[in-house]
Amino acid sequence: MTPTITPKRDTAKSDAVLLAALDLARDAAVSIAEPGTVGAHAGMEMLGERLAMHWFECTSPGYHGWRWGVSVARVPRAKVATICETNLLPGPDAILAPEWLPYSERLAPGDLGPGDVLPKRADDPYLVAGFEATGDEDVDQMAFFELGLGRPRVLSAEGREAAATRWYAGASGPTAEVAVKASAPCSTCGYFVPMAGALRAVFGVCANEWSPSDSRVVSLDHGCGAHSETDVEAPEPTPMGEPIVDELAVDLEVLEREPEEDQATEGPYPEGQTPELEPTELEPTELKPTEPDADGTDERD
Repeated sequence: MTPTITPKRDTAKSDAVLLAALDLARDAAVSIAEPGTVGAHAGMEMLGERLAMHWFECTSPGYHGWRWGVSVARVPRAKVATICETNLLPGPDAILAPEWLPYSERLAPGDLGPGDVLPKRADDPYLVAGFEATGDEDVDQMAFFELGLGRPRVLSAEGREAAATRWYAGASGPTAEVAVKASAPCSTCGYFVPMAGALRAVFGVCANEWSPSDSRVVSLDHGCGAHSETDVEAPEPTPMGEPIVDELAVDLEVLEREPEEDQATEGPYPEGQTPELEPTELEPTELKPTEPDADGTDERD
């Protein structure tokens, strides 16, 4: 990780020659920096006898809070300073990248997915050789048994304690909400399967498919509402009467029918757009006299 440097202002012990080398230090910073990124002078810090550091603000948008540091020095009784080195270093308000961690340390519980493989930890404090005694009464026998199964390492006492602490304080322990509201502990449930080994005295596995803890490790004082021996009074169903058939009521349903198209009544113009007709004068019809029929009547009668 890059060290954070806090610039110091001029002190009474400042070297006059090095302090006067301000322009020399600025030119050195400008020569390596991007154009326009060397800002105001932020002070000088004495690093040792005849050795000092000039600080300049960095005005680059990507390096907020960083400083240009130019170290200057002089030989004894010399009146001229020389440049030692030029650096871009973070100040107290600098934005820094997170500290780098190895891959094996960046992973957290729950990050491992299908197909992922963790690197082997040769110095895992939670594992010991299968034949090594760890202080428990049955460890020697269990260790040789585990060695016979071909497992080179088994849980150490520290590993068992860490697992037991994590399980007991989590959702499998007595402080979980489902356990607090339970009427009986898992130790009296018929679905409780005790674990083997040193953890048997505290933990077991739930085998009840109706329980939210099914197939999970639970503590003896854990609990849930699916306990095999607890019971509640079953509510009786509300009786229903005989169905009534009303043969007198009539339900009317109005059906919406689309209007039928009558081609005979359709005119050449769209509806509402009939053109206005101009009035025309009709010529009078001249009536000519006719001769009466044989019976003496007129055909116009």
